[in-house]
Formats: sequence, structure tokens, C-alpha cells
Amino acid sequence: MVSDYSQYAWLIPLFPLLAFLALTAMGRQLKDLGIYISIFAMLLSFIVALLIFVERIGGNVEDFTWDKMNWLQVGDFTLKMGFEVTNLNSLMLVIVTLVSLLVNIYSKGYMKGDERIHVFFGYIALFSFSMLGLVISENMLELYIFWELVGVCSFLLVGFWYFKPEAKAAAKKAFIVTRIGDVGLFIAILLLYLYMPGHALDFTSIHNAFTTGKIDPTIVTWIAVLIFIGAMGKSGQFPLHTWLPDAMEGPTPISALIHAATMVAAGVYLVARTFDIFHASPDALMVVAYVGGFTAIFAATIGVAQNDIKRILAYSTVSQLGYMMMALGIGVSITSGMFHLFTHAFFKALLFLGAGSVIHAVHTQNINEMGGLSRKMKITTWTFAIGTLALAGIFPFAGFWSKDMILTEAFEHNQLLFWVGVIAAFFTAFYMSRLFFLVFMGSPRPKAVASEDHDDHEHDHAHEPHESPASMTTPLIVLAVLAVVAGFVNTPFNEWLGHWLTGQEHEETANWTVIILSTLAGLLGIGLGYLMYLKRTIPRDIISGKVPWLYTLLNRKYFIDEIYDVIVVKPLRGLGYILELIDIYIIDGIVRLVAFTVVSLGRLGSRLQNGQLQSYGVIMLLGMLILALAIAGRRFIHAG
Repeated sequence: MVSDYSQYAWLIPLFPLLAFLALTAMGRQLKDLGIYISIFAMLLSFIVALLIFVERIGGNVEDFTWDKMNWLQVGDFTLKMGFEVTNLNSLMLVIVTLVSLLVNIYSKGYMKGDERIHVFFGYIALFSFSMLGLVISENMLELYIFWELVGVCSFLLVGFWYFKPEAKAAAKKAFIVTRIGDVGLFIAILLLYLYMPGHALDFTSIHNAFTTGKIDPTIVTWIAVLIFIGAMGKSGQFPLHTWLPDAMEGPTPISALIHAATMVAAGVYLVARTFDIFHASPDALMVVAYVGGFTAIFAATIGVAQNDIKRILAYSTVSQLGYMMMALGIGVSITSGMFHLFTHAFFKALLFLGAGSVIHAVHTQNINEMGGLSRKMKITTWTFAIGTLALAGIFPFAGFWSKDMILTEAFEHNQLLFWVGVIAAFFTAFYMSRLFFLVFMGSPRPKAVASEDHDDHEHDHAHEPHESPASMTTPLIVLAVLAVVAGFVNTPFNEWLGHWLTGQEHEETANWTVIILSTLAGLLGIGLGYLMYLKRTIPRDIISGKVPWLYTLLNRKYFIDEIYDVIVVKPLRGLGYILELIDIYIIDGIVRLVAFTVVSLGRLGSRLQNGQLQSYGVIMLLGMLILALAIAGRRFIHAG
């Protein structure tokens, strides 16, 4: 059956693009109306995305492709542009538009009073347009164009408060580090162009070529690994993860948007979208699985020693992205990785927006300066608790079902990765319970004097903590409901999502060993956090007091930034300084010497051409004398 709504998928990115153009052209004149234009545009995009999604889950609908626009023609080769709608990207369209809509609504309250609020909403609209264009792209080159647009938008949004040196540095870092991965993706596209039959870059041709084994296995592995390097940059996989925690310098709604549904999700979506390539190379799948598994536990251990509420959530995102990549690398199917991406989008957006609500109330990001907020912020507390339990993988919240599906596949296919996942789940539950108990339970602690996340003059720091306005709490409630129910779309007893995404029947039953071990890991993490940070029966400084070097190692994030500074940043700066000296004193020196010579000759000529006959006569005489001497010398030489 042909879809009726899929042919209108091009409208989904068009609405936020129009909002961006309107806000850019008339932002200051529109004032508050511009905010509603952005929200309304995302609402329209969400409605169209939802109609497509509902239609596709309601029946056996064929994939829809429109590629009638000839964008580039070289000889016999024609590159077409268009859009494509499949079950996979229709799911992504709903995730991106829904989270973007809720972030827009939330930002209305959070960014109130900011002088550049129209610019902020314009950037969000452009960001949403870029991500949605990426999702429905019909070929790899078109995807790469939107991929780069997403990177540009992240630079603008992370550095939105450009007057803060930290924000400027974080924006540049995000842009540069992700460019490293983007080079890998670009080389992969070049290899695809060289080795694909007919130089085709559309996803249908890629599927046909790689499922039938038409390309040399060595080339397949190179292409897959290079695509994964691109995904590593956007999705914050080790060692290209360092930009992601620093991106917290941007406004909190942007942190939610980047970490839940847009930029970091793009890398996971890229691997899922090109899964045919990875499936044809077991070596590439192994790289994906082990990099993902290492990233999951690596970031989870860092999270236990951070004190900034947003950075804790940032390292949580890195860890969960590692889970998703590990799931894709195990190679059973794309279902478990995409399922976790689906549930993670809701509870991670909930947690970041909840963190923004807390920061909005207490004007600090240091969890050691918070406490007792449950009495003043009941909606934020309850919704944040739901997000925490979902992230910790506690039954029956959404994270439980998706995380257990990943662990079940790991248990059956790679025991090492299974135990890595279980240990990472323990650390996740521990640092999230630590965060929750320090922020919301106990008694209030002294607050910071200045805000780390907002322009200070916009807030009165003398006010007591209070619940956020309805524009901020309503998205929290919606996301909390989704964090509870979203996991039921795919359980061991009803694997609807897996069948719908892949078209294959999955005969999987509940693995009680995995369920018990993962639940036990989550409960132990929460219990340890409870005993250390609420009951205080275990000293909270037990690690920093007894093993200070280990705490320092985790708190300083394994000194990765410092190592990069020594082995990458400083050598490159030194090389740049040497090249600058060469440019100034050698290259420019030669240019200046040539210019000086020409100018000097010109000045000499101008002095000689002075209009005095006696000077011309003397010059002629000297010339004749030199000529006569030269002739005489030549004859003398020949005579000798």
C-alpha cells in the first residue's frame, strides 16, 4: 500500500525553516509573536510527522521515495535530491518534532527576559530544520549537507551566550571536534561514490549493493569504519566525546535538545540508516560494539564524581549513547539501539529540562549547594524522579525495557559486553540517585551568589526557590508520562517495534537472568546513593578521603582534556607558530624583498629622468665609455 501522507514529508522541515527566515528577517519587530511563530511551526511539523507515523503503523505501507530534482550533473552521472520516508525515519521524525516542540514551549518561560530571545528561537528553528532534513534525506551526500548544518547550528546554540568566555570556547570545541568525525564521514562518501555500481549514493542502491555482496569486503570495512568515525563525533563516542560535556555552557533547553533528540541522536541514526554496510562487515560491527561498550562504562564512572548538575547529565548521555552503539555493534538488528534512542529521548529531555527548572529556581548548577527542593518544587521533583528511575532502568519505566533488550542481546552474543553494560547500569543508578538526593531531599544548603547558566541581571537572587511557570512544567509532565509508557511499545512479551522496524519476526522471550541482574544493579546503585547521600550511614567522602587519587582521576575526567592539550593542542599551536614565523619572515620577506627591489629601481629611474640635458649627456658619455671598454676588452681577450 502506498502512503497518502508520506508524500507531504517535505513539509516537516519546511515549517521550521520558514520560522527561521521570519525570525531572522523581522525578529525584533515581531517581539513575542516570534516565539509563537516558532512554536506553531514546530506544532505543524509534529502534526504532519504524527500523521505519517500513525499511517505507517496502521498498515503495510511501502517506503516512499521522491527524487525528481536533478541537483548536479557531471557527464553521465546525475545526483538527485529528494526525500525518503521509511519506518525508521518516520519514528525519528516523531521523536525530533515532539521533543523540539516541548523544548520550544519550555524555552518561552526559561528564556523570558533575554534580549536576544528572537535570535534564540530562530536558531532552534534552523537546528530543527537541519535535523529533520537529515532524517528524511534520500542519499548520503544530501544527508552530509544537513549533517554539516546540524554542526553549524550546534556552534551557534552552544555559544549563544557569546559574552561568556566558557561558552565561546565550548562552541569552538564542539565545532572542531565534530569536524574530525565529519572528515571520516566525507571520506566514506567518496569511497561509496568510487565503488558503488553507477556511483549511486541513494540508500536504496546502497541496500541492494551491500546485501548482495557486490563490493570488496576490505572496502566495505573501511567504508563502515569511516562512517562510524563520523557518528563518533556527533554522538560523543570515545575519544571524540570531549565536546559534549562542555556543550553545557549553552542554555539548558539547548542542552535538552542536543542531548535528547537532535545532534547526538544523528550519529546513532546514521549507523542505523546505513546498517546494511555494517552488517556486511563483522570487523566494523566489532569496532562499533567495543567502542560503544567502553564509552558506556567510561562515561558512567566519570559521572559519579561530577558536581555540576548539567555535566552529570551530559556524561550520562555519553554513557547511554555508548549503550546504543554497543547494541548496534552486537549486530542482531537495529531494533534494540533504536528502541533505546526512542526511550532515552524522552527521559533525557525530561531530566535536562528538570535541571533547567532547578537552575531557574536556585541560580546555581553545583549540586552541593542545593537541597530540600522537594518541598518547594513538587512538580519538578516528581517528574525528575520519574526521569531518574527511567534512566536507572527500574521496572516498569521506559529505560528498563530498552536497556534490558540491549543487555539480553549482549548476554546471548558477547558476555564481556554484557557485564560491561551491567556495571555501567550500576554506576548510572548510583550517580543519578546521588544527584536526586542532594538536590531534592534533605535540608537546603547555601546557594551560589551568581548564576552559572543565565545572565545574572535577569534574576533576583534574593528570592526563595519556587516552582517554575506552567510553560516550563507542562513539558515536564508530558515527558514524564512518556518516560513511563514509552517502553511498552517493545517488551519481551510484545515485540511490536522490532517487527515494525525490520519487517522480521522476533521470537524473544524474557531472559530472567538478565532482568534480575540488571534490576539488581540498578537497585544496588540507588541503595548505595541512599545510604551515602540521604541516610549518611556511609560517609559521602569515603572515596575522596580514602582513595583521593581515584576521586581526582574521576573528577578530572581521566585527564583526557589535559592529555589532548599536551599531545594535540599544544603541538598544533607550536606548528602553527612556526608556520606563522615562516609566513612572516620567509614568505612575506621574499615578497617584501621583491617589492623593495622594484620600488628602488623605480626610484633610481625617476632620479635619472630629471629633465636636465647635462645629466643625460653625462649618462650617454658614461654609457659610451663602458661600451668602448667592453669592446676593447673583448678584442684583447681574443688577441691573447
